[in-house]
Amino acid sequence: MQNSGSPAPPCPICPVLVVLAGGQAQRMGGGDKGLRLLAGTPILHHVLARARHWTDLVLLSALGDPGRFHNVDGLAFIPVLADGVPDQPGPLAGILAAMEWTAEQAPERTHVLSVPCDTPFLPAELGPMLSAKAGNGIAMAQGPDGQRQPTVALWPVALRHDLRHALVTVGLRRVGEFAARHELTLVPFPAGSGGVDPFFNINDPADLDRAEQLIRTARP
Repeated sequence: MQNSGSPAPPCPICPVLVVLAGGQAQRMGGGDKGLRLLAGTPILHHVLARARHWTDLVLLSALGDPGRFHNVDGLAFIPVLADGVPDQPGPLAGILAAMEWTAEQAPERTHVLSVPCDTPFLPAELGPMLSAKAGNGIAMAQGPDGQRQPTVALWPVALRHDLRHALVTVGLRRVGEFAARHELTLVPFPAGSGGVDPFFNINDPADLDRAEQLIRTARP
């Protein structure tokens, strides 16, 4: 089921990657944030360029018609998962969908690695560093400012039943709250080249302009 065309990464765990692309991007004027262009390329392409170093199996979590992704170069063969929980409960539903897909379609994989679709500067070593610290629990990234990054985390597929219970029965919605209920390891990451926060996320047009500036500055 390889869908990225790259070899498995040199890390202790080869996870299934799920890119969380389900938001409506209201602050960006609506539509799919991940398909907005950054340096002439969809933001999703920047994220996936990093992911190819961590895994050979990638999923997208998104609401609505998956065809809008399949019509974009480089995304045609990536499975797009809809939420399996009603009422659009947020990123946890996307993580659950990826866990359940993995249990059924790739049962040899023990973990799911989640990242947002709007973080184009993710650390190149993200996958291996989280994998090295996961153990039997959840490994979550921590930015250079000490801030936790709940949606940038490595999740054991074995937690899927607990997560479904939390979403459907308990009504839990916060990613960090669910993670805190289980064995959790925070993995700190330093700033990137030029002091860029590797978890800088694009929330609005001003952020997109800032990301353009950062890319231009990084080019020789």
